[in-house]
Amino acid sequence: MILPGASPVSWLLALAATLAYAVPAALAARRNMAAAALLVAWILHGAVLVGGLWGDSPRFGFAPVLSMTAWLVLTVYAVEQQLFPQLQARWALAGLGAAAILLAMLFPGQPLHVTASAWLPLHLALGIACYGLFAAAVVHAWLMTRAERHIRQGQDPHGGLPLLTLERLTFRFVGAGFVLLTATLLAGWLFGEALYGRAWRWDHKAVFSLLSWLTFAALLLGRALFGWRGRNAVRVLYTGSALLLLAYAGSRFVLEVVLGRNT
Repeated sequence: MILPGASPVSWLLALAATLAYAVPAALAARRNMAAAALLVAWILHGAVLVGGLWGDSPRFGFAPVLSMTAWLVLTVYAVEQQLFPQLQARWALAGLGAAAILLAMLFPGQPLHVTASAWLPLHLALGIACYGLFAAAVVHAWLMTRAERHIRQGQDPHGGLPLLTLERLTFRFVGAGFVLLTATLLAGWLFGEALYGRAWRWDHKAVFSLLSWLTFAALLLGRALFGWRGRNAVRVLYTGSALLLLAYAGSRFVLEVVLGRNT
């Protein structure tokens, strides 16, 4: 969730990554070239993020959060492509990556306070990893819905991953994300004063985070006890993900853009 400031190098890398992300959509019919362009874009995107970690004034905010989340989703996709070559979501993820970079260029966030706890980056990393896993779950749920629609319409069922495989992957990402979300909330609750200089308080971020945790807990329990699946399970997943998005990215958007405040 940390990006560099508006240095010429970071701007050039970000623009190059955005252009590279645009190639897969233009070359949808040429899979090899599109895959190579997506790989280049992923590397450039990662270079922008790494440059921010080593910058003199690391920044954080809603747009950098979304940029890191998009990069993590693309990382998951790159790994899964090696295991499931028939997985096809290249054009959609390329659009997601390009939009995330452009948004982070426009809203780079606020510099991380120099007096922040040394443990704060770890806590933020947990939260970002949590965002990435649930975002990956949402992408797989979308693919699952698309596969189900193709089956209902009588289209080729062999054009992508089997429906049951997509469903299994979706819930694996939900389960992993739930573990990280639990760890993130516990760290904020138990060590909030050491991390942020103040004890846990019931603000918008805390309320939305807890609501998302309860939603995902209900989804996993419903899956385990009652076999929840299909559209109903996807709706619950979308609801929990929307609440989680509002918890940090949404709250920071209101503070930074709507209210124009830094804290």
